[in-house]
This record gives sequence, C-alpha cells and structure tokens, in this order.
Amino acid sequence: MSFICLILSGVALLINGLALLGRIPPRDSGTLNLLIGGLQLILATLIAVTAADDPARLLSAAGVVLFGLTYTYVGLNSLFDLGSAGVGWFCSLVAALAVVYAVSNLAADPFSAVLWSSWAVLWTLFFLLLALGRSAVTAYTGWATLLTSQLTTTVPAILGLNGAWPSGWGSAAAAAVLIALLFTAAGFLARRNGRAAVVLPEPEHTPAAKAPGPAPAELPRPAQEPAPAAV
Repeated sequence: MSFICLILSGVALLINGLALLGRIPPRDSGTLNLLIGGLQLILATLIAVTAADDPARLLSAAGVVLFGLTYTYVGLNSLFDLGSAGVGWFCSLVAALAVVYAVSNLAADPFSAVLWSSWAVLWTLFFLLLALGRSAVTAYTGWATLLTSQLTTTVPAILGLNGAWPSGWGSAAAAAVLIALLFTAAGFLARRNGRAAVVLPEPEHTPAAKAPGPAPAELPRPAQEPAPAAV
C-alpha cells in the first residue's frame, strides 16, 4: 500500500503544480485532491489496523495521514472557498515532521531520507505561499512541485513495485543531486515564465489553497517491505 500512496501523491502533486501555474481551474484540482486525500486516509487506517503494534508500520501510517490530510484540506478549500491560512500553517507542521522522518531514515534508508527532505522543502514553500501570503514564490512553487513531483513519488513507487528500491548512499547522493538540479531549474522557469503564474491574494482572502498535494505519502522501509512512511 505504501507504493500506491506514493503514486497517488504523484498525481496530486502534478495537478497542484499545474493549478499553481494557472493551467487547471481550482474546482478541478480541488475535486481530485479531495478524492486522493480521502483514499490515502483510508489506506493509512488499513496500514495502522494491520500494523500489529509494529512501530515502523505505525510510523508509516502516520506519514500517510499527514499527506492525506493535506490533500483533503486543500480539496475542501478549493471547493468551498475556505481560505488558505489554515492549510498553510498545517503545511508548516508537515514540513517539520518531514525533516524528522528524513533524519530517522538517514542511516537505514538514505534514499528515503532524500525524498523526505525534498518534501520538506516543498511543504515549506506551500507554507510561505498559503500561510504567509508570499505571492512572489507562486511561480517557483508551481514549477518546483511540477518538476520534482514524479521523481520523488511515481518513479520510486514504480521501482519499489518492481523490487528495485534504490539502496545505499550512492543512489541517495545521485537522487539528491538530481532533485537539487530540478529545484534550480524551477527557479529559472519561474523567472522566465513569471507572467503565467497565479498571483494569490492575502492569506485571509485566498480562495482555495491550490498548492500541496511530499506528496507524498509513506515511504518504503528497507527491511521486510520497502516502506518507511507522496504526498
């Protein structure tokens, strides 16, 4: 189920990146976020119920809950125009916990640690945009989400489903360099196509948060099943 959650997060991040760049209407992205977030919360519940008090699996379930709640929250905001400040501050919590997950996976699964670190960066951008109203980062956040989404969710999920989850520091270092290059490329594209970005109003008037969508979900763990806690 961990790989399913990663793929779902890849879909959500792709849609939210396009929404931030003004390519998808808020209601369309909101509906998909709500569906994906709800499904991830169901999967997280199933993981927790079948965890048999296994701390690693419960930690994974908690990670899925974080991202499932993000997508659900974003979906509700987009559909009912609730404002973005709440989801923005929630993203700050997700970003902080993503750092904790990254550190906890550093020794056993450095590749997972790199993925969690990239999600911490994305969710920090969502916090700046949605909670603090930093509209200047809208285009960069959209491009960063769009460019990094599939590399940090869908690609690892496909590798995991084929029994080829990257292990070792070599794979982690390569992934870190590639992700850093994508974040850099996002800055270039944001400056080049800045006019195409959506400018968000002040947080209290922001119509429907369109950003998050990690991510992310649970990450594979190296032992019995590659899944340590998309989107």
